[in-house]
Amino acid sequence: MGLWSFAKDSGKKLFGGGDEDPQVEALKKEIADLGLDASGVDISVEGDTVKLEGAAASDELKEKIILAVGNVEGVGAVDDQTTGGGAEPVFHTVGKGDTLWAIAEKTLGKGTRYNEIFEANRPMLSHPDKIYPGQMLRIPQN
Repeated sequence: MGLWSFAKDSGKKLFGGGDEDPQVEALKKEIADLGLDASGVDISVEGDTVKLEGAAASDELKEKIILAVGNVEGVGAVDDQTTGGGAEPVFHTVGKGDTLWAIAEKTLGKGTRYNEIFEANRPMLSHPDKIYPGQMLRIPQN
C-alpha cells in the first residue's frame, strides 16, 4: 500500500490530450491489452490520481498494474489501497540518459543484471532499449 508519484506529462497516450483526466475504462483496457489479470482490483480516478482497491492475485501482478496505469500520460499518482502483499515494492524512475544497464548497476549492483529488470517489467517493456525519462520501472527483489 502506498502513494506512488508518476511523471504526469510523460507516458503512453491513452486519453487524447495530456490535460484530460485519466479515464477508468481506458486504463482497464490498457491493463487487459497488456495481458495483466486485474480481477479483484477495483480502479477509480480522482483528478490525476488512480486509486486501486481490492486484492491482486500476487504482489508481482499488483506492482505491474501500478506501473501499467501510472506510466500513462495524465496520471500523476497511483494510490495503492490493495490488501495483502509482502514487502514494499521497489520502483525506479528513469532519468535522462539512463539505460537498463546503468539502472541495474545502481539498483542491483551489477549492470549485467539489466535483463532481470527488463523481465520484471514485461509486458510493459517490449525491448530493453525502449525506456524513457519519467518512466517508472519495477526493480526485482530476490
